[in-house]
Amino acid sequence: MPNDKVKSYLHFHVIVFIWGFTAVLGALITLDAVPLVWYRMLLASAFIFLWIKWKRKKLRLAPKRVLVMLIAGVIIAAHWLTFFGAIKVSNVSITLALLSTGAFFTSILEPVFYKRKVIWYEIFFGLIVIFGLYIIFQVETEYIAGILLALLSAFLSAVFSLINGKLAKKEDAAVISFYELLTGTGAISIYLLVITFFGSSSSGFSGDFFSLSSADWGYLFLLASVCTAYAFIASVAVMRHLSPYTIMLTINLEPVYGILLAFWVFGSEEAMTPEFYMGAGIIISTVILNGFLKTRRKIKKQPEASF
Repeated sequence: MPNDKVKSYLHFHVIVFIWGFTAVLGALITLDAVPLVWYRMLLASAFIFLWIKWKRKKLRLAPKRVLVMLIAGVIIAAHWLTFFGAIKVSNVSITLALLSTGAFFTSILEPVFYKRKVIWYEIFFGLIVIFGLYIIFQVETEYIAGILLALLSAFLSAVFSLINGKLAKKEDAAVISFYELLTGTGAISIYLLVITFFGSSSSGFSGDFFSLSSADWGYLFLLASVCTAYAFIASVAVMRHLSPYTIMLTINLEPVYGILLAFWVFGSEEAMTPEFYMGAGIIISTVILNGFLKTRRKIKKQPEASF
């Protein structure tokens, strides 16, 4: 029904807006990247577990896919660690602009994962993205550490999405997310335990680790429940009513929403040079155009109604 599509379209914009707000929450939370991600993954896995139980979904998995899921869980943990790490050493605008390169990394890795030919315009767009990165590197020299962490985060995001693309065809998406988040929590817990017993106890599971301000608890609750568990579950539902083109175009608005939100929340702290916005605009525009062309190719091969 057209009404369902309109509701789904508006709902999906809200979800992408929430994803953009994730970076702002990461900047507001005073915790370092490691404890921040540990709390996020632990709380989000608990929320998704409650959802699975409420919907009476089966948690049993095919044994041959467990190892792949464990690897994916470690990768998503590393992605979030580098993502929030980039925010902590630079800012939201830098991190989200560079995270847009995930689509570029995906276009490079997709032929390897799915054994398809490289599309000519992906190489061309890749060169344009590199040019956009060059502009940012030239003018934002004080944020080099944040830029490199954000690029690594984008690469890990691309790897994770390609692995999940294969898993989602054979397993329930909510169950996959639950196990991946739980695995990520376990991997970070092992790291923290090693530091606690063999390194600096103040950097591991110490009293300070579990001593959070009420503001941090509130932000973490929003991050884990609304921005992670709810956004994931709701996105799966609304995507059934939208065309691939609408989904692609809306998702690519995430960095735009996030950068605007960051400027609204933090003001002058997020103000960047004109050259930065030029480089970021080149990257984001290229990502959107690449997605448009790829979606059009798919529609030509398998026609379906668009919104």
